[in-house]
Amino acid sequence: MTRPAGPGAPGTKAMTFGPSVKRLVRRLAPERAVLAVVLFFAVAGVILTVIAPSVLGRATDLIFDGIVGRSLDPSLSKEQVVEGLRAQGESSRADMISAMDLVPGRGVDFDAVGRVLLIVLALYLASAVLQWFQGYLLNIALQRVIKQLRTEVEAKIHRLPLRFFDSTKRGDVLSRVTNDIDNVSQSLQQTLSQLVISVISVVGILGMMLWISPLLALVALLTVPVSVLVTAVIAKRSQPHFVAQWKQTGSLNAQVEEAYTGHELVKAYGRQDETARVFHESNEELFRASFRAQFISGIIMPAIMFLGNLNYVAIAVVGGLRVASGSLSLGEVQAFIQYSRQFTQPLTQIGSMVNLLQSGVASAERIFEILDAEEEDADPAGAPGSAGGGRVEFRDVSFRYDAERPLIENLSFVAEPGRMVAIVGPTGAGKTTLVNLVMRFYDVDSGSITLDGVDTRDLTRAQLRSRTGMVLQDTWLFGGTIRENIRYGNVDATDEQVMEAARISYVDRFVHSLPDGYETVIDEEGGNVSAGEKQLITIARAFLADPAVLILDEATSSVDTRTELLVQKATAALRSDRTSFVIAHRLSTIRDADLILVMEDGSIVEQGTHEELLAARGAYHRLSASGLQEQQAASGSMGS
Repeated sequence: MTRPAGPGAPGTKAMTFGPSVKRLVRRLAPERAVLAVVLFFAVAGVILTVIAPSVLGRATDLIFDGIVGRSLDPSLSKEQVVEGLRAQGESSRADMISAMDLVPGRGVDFDAVGRVLLIVLALYLASAVLQWFQGYLLNIALQRVIKQLRTEVEAKIHRLPLRFFDSTKRGDVLSRVTNDIDNVSQSLQQTLSQLVISVISVVGILGMMLWISPLLALVALLTVPVSVLVTAVIAKRSQPHFVAQWKQTGSLNAQVEEAYTGHELVKAYGRQDETARVFHESNEELFRASFRAQFISGIIMPAIMFLGNLNYVAIAVVGGLRVASGSLSLGEVQAFIQYSRQFTQPLTQIGSMVNLLQSGVASAERIFEILDAEEEDADPAGAPGSAGGGRVEFRDVSFRYDAERPLIENLSFVAEPGRMVAIVGPTGAGKTTLVNLVMRFYDVDSGSITLDGVDTRDLTRAQLRSRTGMVLQDTWLFGGTIRENIRYGNVDATDEQVMEAARISYVDRFVHSLPDGYETVIDEEGGNVSAGEKQLITIARAFLADPAVLILDEATSSVDTRTELLVQKATAALRSDRTSFVIAHRLSTIRDADLILVMEDGSIVEQGTHEELLAARGAYHRLSASGLQEQQAASGSMGS
C-alpha cells in the first residue's frame, strides 16, 4: 500500500549550503564560553606567529649590515662613505648604505643576532603551546556538541511515528545516525580550528604587510579577490555532488544491510547475482558522485597555490627594487616575502577546508532532515490514569495510509475483559493495521478507540503501552542473556518473578540444556536458539510485563509441531484473564475464540464464534474451505 514519503523522498525541500552552515554554527552556542577561550588562545598564538618574521628580519639586517660594513674603510664614517659614493656616481648604492644601520669596518654582531634568534624561538614555542591548548579545548567543545547531536537524533527517532520507518530504509537511517554524524564531527574538527586560525592569520599578516610597505601589500592583495572568486565558483559546482555522495552512501548502506540480514533468503532463492548487480550499480553511483565531488573541490587548492606563486614573483621583483633604492631594508623585504607566503598559505588552507566543510554540511543536512521530520502528536498534559480489566472498544473508527485509498472505514466492535478476539482475513485486509491502532503506532483519522472507557488519545503512549503486551510472529531478541531478554518486559522484576514467567512459558524446559542456563548469551539475531525457543522467550517477556491487553500475531507458523504445542499452551496461559487480540493465519488456532472478526478491505464483514461463522457459510466459511490460512501462515502479516 502507499505510504507517506520519508526524508529525502521526492517533494522534500532540500536545504541550502548557507542556512545549513548557520544552523550548524548555532549548535555551538552552548559551548560559547569554551569557544571564547579557544578564540583568545588562537588570536594570541597567531599574533606571536605573525610577529616572528618581523623580528627574524632584524637578524637578517644585522648580518647584512655587518657584511657590508666590514667591506668599508674603517677610517671613514658612514656619512663620508655615502658622500664618496655619490661623488663617484653610485647613487643607488649610496642610498642603500644610507638606510642601513652599520659602522664601516665593523663585522657581524653575532651576540645581537643570537639574542634575536632566541626571541624568535621563544615566540614560536609560545605560539605552539597556545595553539595546542586551543586545539585541545576545541576538541572538547566539539565532541560535546556532537554527543548532544547524537543524543537528540536518538531521542528524535523514538518520537517519530511508525509511518516514518515504513517509508525510509533502515540502512539509510543507520547511515545518517552513524556515518553522517561521524562525518560532521570530523569535518568540524578539521575545519573549524583551521578556519579560525587562517582567518586571524590573514588579518594579522595583512596588518604587518601594510606596516612594512603599503606598496608591496597592494601587490600582495591583487590575488585575493581572484582567489575568493575561484573558490566560490568551484565550491558552488561541487556542493551538489557532495549532497549526492552522502545520499548514495545512505542508499548503499541500506542495500548492504538488507542483503546481509536476508542473506539466507538471497542464497535460498539463488539471487546472489542480482544482489551483486544491485550492489555494483549502487557502488558505481557512489563512486561517480564521490569522484565528481572530490575532483571538482580538489581544484581549489592548486588554483590558489598557482595564484600565490605569481604573487610571490611580483613581490620579489618589486621588493628587490625597493631595497636597491634604499626604501626598504633587506630584512624587511625578507620578512615581507615570508608574510606573503604566510598570507597565501591560510588562503590556500581555507580553500582546501571548503572541501571538507562542504562534505560535512551535506551530512548535516541529512541529519537535520531527521531532526525536522514530523513527530508523533504530543501526549496530552495531565493524562488521566486508566484502570480496569482491559475493555477495548472501537467506535466508528476510520483510518487510511493514503488519503485517496480507504483502508478501515466506520469500524465498531467491543473486546470485553478476559475475552479472546481473533482477527482473520486475507493479506491486506487491515488486520495488523487494526492492532497498530490499538497500540497508537498510528492515530485514527476519525472515531475513537477506548481502553476501559478512556479514549487512548487521552492517555500518554507510556500509559497505554504499559498496559498492553505484544507477541509478534517475527520475534525480537537483543544481544544479552536469556534472563535479561525476559526481564526486558519488566526491568524491576525480581529473579523469582523472571523464573516464574520462564516456567509458565516453558522456557525452563529447554534453558537447562544450554551451557550457561539463564546466563546464556544470545546474539542479536537469536542465532544460538531455535525459532520456537525464541518465541517462548518473547512469551515469557510478555508474562513478566503482565499486560491488561494482549496482542498476539500468530506465533506458531515457523516452528515444528512439538514446539508449536508448547507455544500454544504458553499463549493460552498468557491469554488467561486478559483481553486478547489474536491475528490469526491458521484458523485451527482460534476455534475457541470468544469473538472472531472477519476483515476484508478494512471492514468487518462478519463476526461471531467459530461455529456461528461456519454455519453462516459466508467469508469465514470460504477462508476455511480454501485453506487460505495456510498460505497466510507463509506470507505472514507484513502486508496486513
